[in-house]
Amino acid sequence: MKDFPSCFGENGVQVADFSSSNTSGSSGNYNSRAAAPQNAVASIYQCKFHTKPCWITVTWIKNLMGQTLTVGIIDNDDNNTNQSLCKMEIKPWLFSKKKGSKVLEADSFKIDVVWDLSSAKFGSGPEPIEGFYVGIVFEKQMVLVLGDLRKEALKRTNCTPSLSRSCVLVSKREHVFGKKVFTTKARFSDFTPAHDLVIECDNLMDEPFLAIRLDGKLVVHVKRLRWKFRGNDTIRVDGVDVEVFWDVHSWLFGTTSFGNGVFMFKTRDSCSGEKYSSRLDDVAVQCSWSQRLRDSRLESVGFSLVLYAWKNE
Repeated sequence: MKDFPSCFGENGVQVADFSSSNTSGSSGNYNSRAAAPQNAVASIYQCKFHTKPCWITVTWIKNLMGQTLTVGIIDNDDNNTNQSLCKMEIKPWLFSKKKGSKVLEADSFKIDVVWDLSSAKFGSGPEPIEGFYVGIVFEKQMVLVLGDLRKEALKRTNCTPSLSRSCVLVSKREHVFGKKVFTTKARFSDFTPAHDLVIECDNLMDEPFLAIRLDGKLVVHVKRLRWKFRGNDTIRVDGVDVEVFWDVHSWLFGTTSFGNGVFMFKTRDSCSGEKYSSRLDDVAVQCSWSQRLRDSRLESVGFSLVLYAWKNE
């Protein structure tokens, strides 16, 4: 088996911080007082402003009070890491501020974050489905825009779309919930369509199994799961090799109700290239997303999707 922990940190798969609203622990183990997992999705974009590399984090969280969107910009200047955050809360009541803008700083650059969530429609997850935009503006260019209202974002800011791929999605972390079946949408590059990703695991059978389907097609099937609770395989998606890693030890041998399965899907080169060892995880803590990324190796041409699968008993 290949080195699963190499993309997660020096101590292997550490999920306690991101996977729970309790961010005080760092050991990756739960105790009986651990908080329930949050409904959260976090994405990392690798960007360049002029020739300066930066990282943009976009985190959506859903709770009983509504949705929260946090945009963070991190620039790594030699041994110093500068952090700038913009947080927006979308409340269900009428006078919640769902449209606005804020100026963030990265190194000596000023970067505008603009958003309009006033018509956003949400499903069961924390991210809006449609009717919104979130944009990143640098020197009158829209370097990144999320949502389906792209034209409205350009019109409001009087900006032009960036002619270069100055922002690339390199990592996404997401919570999924279910009893035996967990579903989400997965896109492995900026130029390919989203796929229906389904993970099925029945750990209560005499012979537990794990099945992963992409657009209804079985791509990974693991038998004798008690012996293969951690493992990896390679699948072909949109002409690209995608490595699949799984760790379902907590489901099979966990002693608490807070255990979860961890699944990672990464393109071949998403953990190669120049080592990125800044304090990105410190910003992630403030975004309620503190999966350790100190030892992650992220490259603009690579992408990794990490799913934290929680069983609803």
